[in-house]
Amino acid sequence: MIRKNNNPAPIKDILSKLTIEELNIKGKKIFIRADFNVPLDDNLSITDDRRIRSTLPTIDYAIDEGAKVILASHLGRPKGKVDPRFTLAPVAKRLQRLLGKEVIFAQDCIGPQVEGIVSKMKEGDVLLLENLRFHAGEEKNDEEFAKALAKLADYYVNDAFGAAHRAHASIVGIPRFLPSAAGFLMRKEIEYLKGTVQNPVRPFVAILGGAKVSGKIGVLENLVDKVDKVIVGGGMAYTFIRAMGYEVGDSLVETEMLEFAEMIREKLIANDVKFYLPVDCVISQSIEAGAETKLVTTQEIPKGWRALDIGPASVKLFSEAIQDAKTIIWNGPMGVFEMDAFSRGTFAIAHSVSDAYALTIVGGGDTDLAVHRAGVSDAISFISTGGGASLQLLEGKELPGIAALTDRKEE
Repeated sequence: MIRKNNNPAPIKDILSKLTIEELNIKGKKIFIRADFNVPLDDNLSITDDRRIRSTLPTIDYAIDEGAKVILASHLGRPKGKVDPRFTLAPVAKRLQRLLGKEVIFAQDCIGPQVEGIVSKMKEGDVLLLENLRFHAGEEKNDEEFAKALAKLADYYVNDAFGAAHRAHASIVGIPRFLPSAAGFLMRKEIEYLKGTVQNPVRPFVAILGGAKVSGKIGVLENLVDKVDKVIVGGGMAYTFIRAMGYEVGDSLVETEMLEFAEMIREKLIANDVKFYLPVDCVISQSIEAGAETKLVTTQEIPKGWRALDIGPASVKLFSEAIQDAKTIIWNGPMGVFEMDAFSRGTFAIAHSVSDAYALTIVGGGDTDLAVHRAGVSDAISFISTGGGASLQLLEGKELPGIAALTDRKEE
């Protein structure tokens, strides 16, 4: 989702693949792989439709160009079997409302019945296929399943950035059989996440949080010689603090990552990168609601207590560190923000990031949820729709779903 008008490096410098605008789709059947993996409540009502809305520009473009639009997605983990808890029927209803036009819903995603529906489609029609993961062939990247999906269309467009790191049939299988391009959301994700790291406006600040250092190894290694400042919060901070020789009570520490943490810290400092860790924290003996909490410095965490949020001095330190930033990438919360007692640090940083006069990019997953709960999502330049996919791009890796698309011919 795009917010401020802060543009990173031009897209042509970054994406060497075809995009939907380069396909002649009028009157053609276009298979759009979307990421409609949205949260549902017990009544199968959608509780958050941001992932659906983020693909609307691509769908609207295809409709306006007179294509026959075939949409496909996974939802949840039905493990290759039909499971009514994971039907995409609620998504079809929501899409119908958002598009303001009929969305045909197929009871399956392959087979004669689906092919019959597709054969009757007119220009501008929209069809949503049932959950791809109701077939085991999807996650196994089965060639016959990919062929059956490809048989439905003339062109393939991937707009499912949140699934682009998966080597599944609908992500890397179909492009073997059809001319394939990136949708608008996919293009934007690459532009912001990859383009910004390659060509940042400085000072460039990376804020990393979440539970474990091991989940961010690749990001830290990739950013070591690219950023001006690194701020580390969340559970992963205490592995760094322990590696420096301080006691951290019962706070989360990955003992197998201590050597790596110290190596990365020393490398950052040797590269003249300013490195920030929490100086105080909110601690508790349990994560239960109503449990006793204390505010202590990070060097005074007693045994039996663990750090679950950054404290106000850390908030002030981190906020001052990002004040002069021109580019900020944030991936991972500062604490267990889902619980009110440990949410203040994450929400305070969300406000500081949103107030910065900078291009601000938030990685998917928990950080996306945090900025929405903090009420500042509209003030963030770009919020990624992918958790694992955004991490892989920040690690400098190529995503299978992007690699599989048709290369653009250089003029």
